[in-house]
Amino acid sequence: MAGICDGRVVIITGAGGGLGREYALAFAKEGASVVINDINPAAAERTVGEIRAMGGKAVPNSNDITSHADAGLIVKSAIDAFGDLHVVVNNAGICRDRMFVSLSEQDWDEVIRVHLKGHFCISSHACNYWRAQAKDGKPVSGRIINTSSGAGLQGSIGQANYSAAKGGIATLTLVQAAELRRYNITANALAPSARTGMTEGVFAEMMKKPEDGSFDHYDPANVAPLVVWLGSELSGHVTGRVFEVEGGRIAIGDGWRSTTGVDRKAQWAPAEITGAMEQLLAAEVPAQKVFGT
Repeated sequence: MAGICDGRVVIITGAGGGLGREYALAFAKEGASVVINDINPAAAERTVGEIRAMGGKAVPNSNDITSHADAGLIVKSAIDAFGDLHVVVNNAGICRDRMFVSLSEQDWDEVIRVHLKGHFCISSHACNYWRAQAKDGKPVSGRIINTSSGAGLQGSIGQANYSAAKGGIATLTLVQAAELRRYNITANALAPSARTGMTEGVFAEMMKKPEDGSFDHYDPANVAPLVVWLGSELSGHVTGRVFEVEGGRIAIGDGWRSTTGVDRKAQWAPAEITGAMEQLLAAEVPAQKVFGT
């Protein structure tokens, strides 16, 4: 199976279903060897079986992405099975939705742990592997593909924990891109909008599959082509971006930017801030609204 990822080795977390499964199938169709990581061993095996049935190469893995030691075993499984590693797709995640005043400490910790710490753990091991290759004079073509969200870019009512984690992932991506370019490692993030286990309950009516056979706008398979391209050799010049993907549309999340501001050239008196604030807000380009408002 030859394609734009022929010979590349890819780890995908949360690949037992939803977006991760679609990414795995698409990578395999383009020639990649894929490590299917999922906390549910049966789900991982199912995706592996699908890939092998179409002639692709895949192995299952159920190590815990939130454990730094376990994440190292995921990277090791790729190298042991296929001899190298080129791409990490951080896809796994959970939701514990509550209004902020009802959010428990456990709700907060679990979401931050799976999303934010999970992204750190496996990427840490992958990037150290690639840095060691670079220091040994070996060619490196590393790709980190993270998963943010529209909730992380603009916030979402009832999802303070999820939004904070996804916002953290977006800025983590910027730092990774800046620090890792010297080793020929790129880091980009996705903000996908698709029908998955985490969205179909809340957005069931909006995201339901059309019955007339027309284009399925929220099919998770629509996100996969960009992910595969970002994992390929073709994307080496693209790093530090957050891509919004929905249906057939690809856009770049154009992040926080400083305005010209109001500069007094001296310290402000508290009462003077009122006038300065009027000038600032009058010149501001309003941010996109928080989801749910």
